[in-house]
Amino acid sequence: MASEIQSSGSNGQVPMYRRVLLKLSGNAFALSDHEYGISANAIHLIATQLQEIVAMGTEVAVVVGGGNIWRGRQAPGMDRARADYIGMLATVMNAVALQDSLEQLGVHTRIQSAIQMAQIAEPYIPLRAIRHLQKGRVVVFAAGMGVPFFSTDTTAAQRALEIKAEAILKGTKVDGVYDSDPLLNPDAVKFETLEYIEVLKRGLTVMDATAISLCMENHLPILVFDLRKEGNIKRALLGEPIGTLVHASGP
Repeated sequence: MASEIQSSGSNGQVPMYRRVLLKLSGNAFALSDHEYGISANAIHLIATQLQEIVAMGTEVAVVVGGGNIWRGRQAPGMDRARADYIGMLATVMNAVALQDSLEQLGVHTRIQSAIQMAQIAEPYIPLRAIRHLQKGRVVVFAAGMGVPFFSTDTTAAQRALEIKAEAILKGTKVDGVYDSDPLLNPDAVKFETLEYIEVLKRGLTVMDATAISLCMENHLPILVFDLRKEGNIKRALLGEPIGTLVHASGP
């Protein structure tokens, strides 16, 4: 199973996975969880880390959230479907901002949107996305699934499976998965590894249940780590012991 952590090459620069999907929440684009909008500094941190792993030869796709711009659940009384569509449009804004930062660093980038908007992004076509990845381009998937009632977590799992990614890297604000919120509970215990079924049984906030189920059915590993520490995406790919690995049981 390609999901297990492997040792890196003798030069320390051999990535564990050939192709990965990075899942970013909208919060990754803001300076803090309590702020709205797009932070140039936050995006630059993401872009420089992506530049680093593309240079290693890793093929990278990204699914972006939009919570730094719009949170539908904070719009009481609004139709859920309309609120979700606004959220999808927010992810497109983040995708364009990330593309701009990557291109300034010389990293060729393509946005594929589940909602057609030809002047901004390509339509989502899995085989075209794979071809971009093979050419060393970063592909940013925007507008979620293009339909309401599906989270960007579920989108990440779906897109990762369609492009045949070997793992999902889930960048968060903490350094892994804990049994309770480490920001509120100083005695929270961090997991080094977890099985999918344990995540579901415990109700741990790794990804939503639909996303976890998709990954479990297809043995797609999820590595949860602290995105905001510079260099952590590279460390994750090189197999350094950071974050929490969610995987299948057995060998």
